[in-house]
Amino acid sequence: MNSKQFNASLNQASPPAGLSAPLTALWLAANDQWEAAHDQVRDNTDQPSAWVHAYLHHVEGVLWNADYWYGRAQKKRPHCTVEEEWSQIVSALLD
Repeated sequence: MNSKQFNASLNQASPPAGLSAPLTALWLAANDQWEAAHDQVRDNTDQPSAWVHAYLHHVEGVLWNADYWYGRAQKKRPHCTVEEEWSQIVSALLD
């Protein structure tokens, strides 16, 4: 799956089968299901999950928690909109 296909799947009733937990979380977040998205990555310690976890707390506006997870992901909080950040993460995880 590439970014274009992932974006097209956002109109479906549920995430496509076979997505990783971080991509499932991003799909859920894009469909206004923050809690379900958080549940997908909350207990994972891998770098992509930490990055998505950081993003989710950035969206939530809890920046101290977001910054903790950005650190776990070896990233810095970006200076862009959360919508742009979402696209950047999707692209990085898929392309």
